[in-house]
Amino acid sequence: MTRTGIASLVALLALTGGCTVGPNYRRPVVNAPASYRGATGAGEGQPLGARKWDTVFTDPVLQALIAEALKNNFDVKIAADRVLEQEAQVGITRAAQYPSLSAGANLDSLGLPGGLLAGSGSGHTYITSGGFSISPSWNLDFWGYYRRQTESARAQLQAYKWAQQVTYSTLVEDVATSYYQLRTLDAQLDITWKTLEDRKQSLNLTTTLEQGGSGTLADVRQAEELFFTAQAQIPDLQRQIQQQENGLSILLGHAPESIPRGGSISDVAHPVEIPVGLPSELLQRRPDILRAEELLVQANANIGVARAQFFPMISLSGSGGISSDALKGLVESKNLYYYAIGSLTQPIFDGGKLRSNLKLAQAEHKELTDTYQQTIIGALRDVSNALVAYRLTRDYRRQQESVVASSADAVRLARLLYGAGTTSYLEVLTNDTNLYSAQLTLQTAEQQEALSLVQLYNALGGGW
Repeated sequence: MTRTGIASLVALLALTGGCTVGPNYRRPVVNAPASYRGATGAGEGQPLGARKWDTVFTDPVLQALIAEALKNNFDVKIAADRVLEQEAQVGITRAAQYPSLSAGANLDSLGLPGGLLAGSGSGHTYITSGGFSISPSWNLDFWGYYRRQTESARAQLQAYKWAQQVTYSTLVEDVATSYYQLRTLDAQLDITWKTLEDRKQSLNLTTTLEQGGSGTLADVRQAEELFFTAQAQIPDLQRQIQQQENGLSILLGHAPESIPRGGSISDVAHPVEIPVGLPSELLQRRPDILRAEELLVQANANIGVARAQFFPMISLSGSGGISSDALKGLVESKNLYYYAIGSLTQPIFDGGKLRSNLKLAQAEHKELTDTYQQTIIGALRDVSNALVAYRLTRDYRRQQESVVASSADAVRLARLLYGAGTTSYLEVLTNDTNLYSAQLTLQTAEQQEALSLVQLYNALGGGW
């Protein structure tokens, strides 16, 4: 084939190389509801999920902890490493679309003793030869085989990037949750210390009355029971606090250590109505949904890769250069050489491998389509659950405040009656136990109310 013919063939194949087999990606139809179940009002302002985390969590100490975690957490670092790895993989995959070119050179020198060659004389004879070559090769992407592979790799890269955002939002949720749980344990420990002091005074009173003949030994034993019960709770709460600090330290990316404290759990702001936006916006806000879609894009591209393998593979290769038995001949045009080879390979029989490979790609696409739809439904469930929790945990906390107020007054009255000798200490014991339990439950209710805001923020796609 002449040089003109080779050039014409390359130009023709390059111009027609835009053909790409396989389906182009189309997002599946999603029938999102008009509103979230559990949403009671539209709220005002920017939707919660679109807000930056430091505008949602206003405790300065918590803000500092979240910032530190986002910088030092190992899950965040690993997610970033995976993105870098996949970026390199995209480059490797994309390189197959383009021609490759290699160059080589050689220099050979042979010294022979004098007289070995006719007319060489008595001295040594040197024979020197050399050459220089350039070898191009190109697997023409006539059916889009390599372009679909690159499309698949890029979709995988985007999936890793969205997984990185999932890591961010999950970490923000985990740090806020751990911090609120820690502040709840702190509050419960404070309540226990105060209860212990009150019960110590009550124990002193019953002991004094028993020694003066106005009380009984049973009253003293019951007062001791209350005192030692509260005292036994302290080391257990201290254990939970230190273990909670250890867990939070790991989220921050460092060895277990003490955690600074900010506002109390009751200081968390809880607006009555929160703007949540439309369910259709969730498809562009939730990173797990966006990741699931990129995996679907990848699977769609893999169908094109599988289809392209049914068609002929066309490749061009060649070599050209200069070769001479004498160094001075390297600059002479008569020593130029070249050759070019074009090849076409068409699968004929492979035992059904290519067809099965296509069926596999189509089945994986179907699976990931269902996974994408499932992820959306799960996200809608998360938002609905969080909305219900945010509304009803407030009611639960308010009711528990009423329980604490009534229990405290019952304890006050029981102690007055016992001091006046008109009731037994059993009534004081019962009411005191009820008050302590109600106070601890109130702290748990306040924690649940705070965590419902954290969960709603994460469910709406916030935190990244």
